[in-house]
Amino acid sequence: MIIDESDSKTVLDKATEAVRNAAEAVQSTTETFAGAIEEDRRTGGIFYQLVRFTRQAPLRSLAVAFTIGLVVARRR
Repeated sequence: MIIDESDSKTVLDKATEAVRNAAEAVQSTTETFAGAIEEDRRTGGIFYQLVRFTRQAPLRSLAVAFTIGLVVARRR
């Protein structure tokens, strides 16, 4: 298949635009998550408490996560 020069520029422009749109979407999503985490941290929400608990007792947190994983896996 032969692509002439004008078609290749069009394909390149479309690919560039797709990458630009994807980068903007990732940036927007990252900002949204960061804002939600920061808001949760200020209010002492469940995410903040989970992070604090995990930092205080990492092995216990790992054991709890493993146990929950076993329970969920056995149900399937």
